[in-house]
Parts: sequence; C-alpha cells; structure tokens
Amino acid sequence: MLAFAKDITKTDPSHPEESNNEKLKEYMEYQRSLNHERLVFHALDRAKTGLQQIIQDSWGEATKSETHLKENFPVSQRYADQETLMIMLRKLVNAHNSTNNWYQMNPFFCGVVYDALERFLAMYNRLAKEEPEKAEELGIAEGGREVDFDDWVRLYFLDLDFMIGQEMNYVHFANRRRNKAIETFIGQQMASGKSREDAAKEAGDEFNMDEASIRIYLGYEINHQDLELFYTSAENPIYEYLYDPSAEEGFMDGETLIDYSYFLGHQLKGLSETEAEKVLEDIEKLSKH
Repeated sequence: MLAFAKDITKTDPSHPEESNNEKLKEYMEYQRSLNHERLVFHALDRAKTGLQQIIQDSWGEATKSETHLKENFPVSQRYADQETLMIMLRKLVNAHNSTNNWYQMNPFFCGVVYDALERFLAMYNRLAKEEPEKAEELGIAEGGREVDFDDWVRLYFLDLDFMIGQEMNYVHFANRRRNKAIETFIGQQMASGKSREDAAKEAGDEFNMDEASIRIYLGYEINHQDLELFYTSAENPIYEYLYDPSAEEGFMDGETLIDYSYFLGHQLKGLSETEAEKVLEDIEKLSKH
C-alpha cells in the first residue's frame, strides 16, 4: 500500500469536537464518505492505461506524445519521459495493490501521483455532477459525491516541494505558502551572489527539503536510484505519531496532529488564498509554539 501523509486505509475518521461544531461534523462526515484506496487505485490505473494507449498510438509521432504528457502529467513530465513515467506508474500500481507493506514515495513519485489524481478527479467530478449513479459505482464516495482535490492534497501529501517554481492551479494554501517562502529564500540567496544551485541547497537545509525536491527544482532528470519505492512492513506503526497528544509537532497542548489536520481542513475547505491566509494567521496566534 502506498504511504501518504495519512493512512489511506482509514475510512472512519472522527474528531472530538464534532458534537460541538456543526460545520466540523459535516466536514468529517464528508471524510467518512470517501474510500481513499479506491480513489488512488482508479487514478493510477487510468493514468497508466491512458499513457500506454498513447505510447502505442503515437509511435513515431513525437508531437502527439508530448501534447499528452503536457496535458496529463504537467508536473512529472518535467523530469521524466513517457517510458520512465510508465515504469513509475507500474511500480505505483503494484505497490498500491500490496497489502503486506507500506511503500514510501520520494518527490519524483509524488509528482506522478499528484498528476494522476488531478486528472482523474477532473473527470470523476464531472461524472459525479452529470451521472452520480455511475460515479458511485466506482466505489470512491458514497452517493457518487464529488471529491475536493485541493482538500485531499492538503490532507494526504506531506508537502508540494516538488512543485516549487511551478504554477499551482488550486489554492493548496499551506503548501503554496511554504513554496513561496522557499522561492523567496532562494531569490534572496541568489541576490547576495550565490549560484542557483547553492541557493537551492541552502534552502534545502533551511526548510528541511528532500534532496529529490531540490533536484526537481534545479531541472535534473530522474535517475535509476530515484525509481525505487522504499517499503516497510504493514505492521510497522508508521502513523502512530499522528495520534500522540504529546507530540512535539502538535499545535495546541493535548491536541493530536490528526485532529489538528482535520480541524484546519474544515476551516480552509473552499476558501480563497486571501481568506485562508487570515484563518491561518488567527490559528497561529493560538499555537503553543
């Protein structure tokens, strides 16, 4: 199973403040209506099948292939060609279908998954609007309801550092905020005389970035070592820290990271960048840090 920022096998999340907050309760009911395993499966399967068809149909037609990649893999086509993307998608599908291990994705793989989910949900949400009965048959959401891509990314991606320097088509507020801070830092370092590469490496240290994200930003192509998915036993409690009320990373005393994440989600869902900025500023004033 692919390891995201949260356990995608959990289908019954809850929040201790639901009974006191109707908006939060509605948000959590929405979360409980989703089947994340099926969503990821359909997204990866559709991306793989579509790419395979294009490879077959566009043999010798580079323009057709390039157009498909730019439209369907706008993030990951920057560092991987169609053959490499096919290898990655096959590995992702196989890993997702494995129930014995958790497979951790580096930023190169995260970019592929982001692309697959974004394109699939664009199609799925149209279907949910026009033919909800057919959408429900996919087993992704109760009643064939729409799935909020922006909200899903905020909850299940650790960061979007692999998109630094690239335009985002969604609010992705917390991630956008971080990326802007990193881009600003790099710009300041370069203005002081550092090379782009040195500035990016310093940003990596300052913001605890994965080395692969730095390489993506610098325009490096993916290499053989990057095509590995590292795994650990499914019995390993890799998400235990999210439920620890004494975790150092927590925002309020006694509040778990998982509860904070959902509480923040219900406040940010559907907001513009300006509105989200105000909400986060208010929350940070109450933070224990």
